[in-house]
Amino acid sequence: MSKNTVDVVLVGGGVMSATLGTLIKQVQPDWSIEIFESRSQVATESSNAWNNAGTGHAALCELNYMPEGKDGSLSAAKAIDINEQFQLSRQWWSSLVKKGVLGEPSSFINATPHMTFVRGEANVDYLRRRYELLKGEPLFADMEFSDDPAQIAEWTPLLVDRRAKDEVFAATRSESGTDVDFGAVTRQLIDHLVAEGAGLHLEQRVTKLRRQADGTWNVHVENLAGHARTIVNAKFVFVGAGGGALPLLQTSGIPEIKGFGGFPISGKFLKCDNPEIVKQHRAKVYGKAAVGAPPMSVPHLDTRVVDGKESLLFGPYAGFSPNFLKKGSWWDLPGSVRAHNLGPMVKVGLTEFSLEKYLVGEVLASREKQMAALREYMPTARTEDWQMITAGQRVQVMKKDPQKGGILQFGTEVITGAEGSIAGLLGASPGASTAVHAMVGVLQRCFPEQYDSRWKIVFKQQIPALGEGVNGNAAAAAATLAETAEVLGLVPAAQPAVAA
Repeated sequence: MSKNTVDVVLVGGGVMSATLGTLIKQVQPDWSIEIFESRSQVATESSNAWNNAGTGHAALCELNYMPEGKDGSLSAAKAIDINEQFQLSRQWWSSLVKKGVLGEPSSFINATPHMTFVRGEANVDYLRRRYELLKGEPLFADMEFSDDPAQIAEWTPLLVDRRAKDEVFAATRSESGTDVDFGAVTRQLIDHLVAEGAGLHLEQRVTKLRRQADGTWNVHVENLAGHARTIVNAKFVFVGAGGGALPLLQTSGIPEIKGFGGFPISGKFLKCDNPEIVKQHRAKVYGKAAVGAPPMSVPHLDTRVVDGKESLLFGPYAGFSPNFLKKGSWWDLPGSVRAHNLGPMVKVGLTEFSLEKYLVGEVLASREKQMAALREYMPTARTEDWQMITAGQRVQVMKKDPQKGGILQFGTEVITGAEGSIAGLLGASPGASTAVHAMVGVLQRCFPEQYDSRWKIVFKQQIPALGEGVNGNAAAAAATLAETAEVLGLVPAAQPAVAA
């Protein structure tokens, strides 16, 4: 058993660790960084292109960021906040493309319109009111609304072809949307980190974290190939291990993790590679979630561009597995139960009946029922053109709540503790899309003196909107969208031809 001392240990080879490591190297190139990943490659779990929808969450099409209140009221605040966070990612990626850290932009990001599609009078009314509220916001200025079947067919014919003539439906469309391969982003960032001197250790699983008397951390590592065990001593540890973050943070003993639990939800997508079908649809089309469904299970029919090839995905079809990672263990969920989180977890279990009913229905759904869900968006869908693929695991956060005892929280949550010497990320969507915002936040919370005195200046040069935003200024919003679109090659794609 050997012991080495490093400045930073990153647990997990995903987009969060890759982003944080790159940010650190930009302001502290002398710091030593070691990355530990349990799989044989990086970006194989939630960051992998086929384990997420690659939406580039900007709230252009995701209705769950603008839910309707019981009184019918709508607020654009959450949608604007999410879009602002994604603009930080666009600005940072643009700066890295200019520096050669990231390669050809089309290898990881492509212009793909974001659309929302709803059916029925009530939903059309909601979508129209949402559009009226958003169209005046600078970051949403290109949004269009239509309830005209001919117009929607021009945007994407597969939504309209063979639909009943008396059916009422509507859509919105934003050309500024993107498709992002977060696996490609991760691999390119980590390749650069390694070239800059960072250590990458594959098939090395971190099993526990122990704080030492001097404030550093002993990181216990198991070599999965030879089963040798190593202890690496680190001044700062970031746990970006997706679903594996919760149990590792629990081993650290920091009080900030007390009361947190995790509820894993697995997902599947139908995938189509038939070029005759794929060429008729160039958009990410989101709908409304089923009753009881978690926000991450909002149905969507997506263009995906992975390794230069276009495909269509539809889903996700939710399921349940106690694994916290796609390649995890059935012991993950029961093994995460502690005295401090048992109460909140039980409370969530007793109150989330609609979610539980939804998951049972999804698990038991037949192939025909799955295809029926697709045909609500694409009436012409043929079973033989679509294959089912298994996506990644998402672990939704359960935590204490003063009023309810325990709540199921959707979204991401950054945990920091021990005077800023450790941090980790819990939760799911919007996740990867807002990695830059989340990881800059980690540095601000864990290294406040360095951040305020030196680092912020460097980051502001790369990310002009940092700490300010752009939506409050129409000219600034238009400028940042245009500038990043030019650098990232985000030229609007030609509209699909309407099928004869």
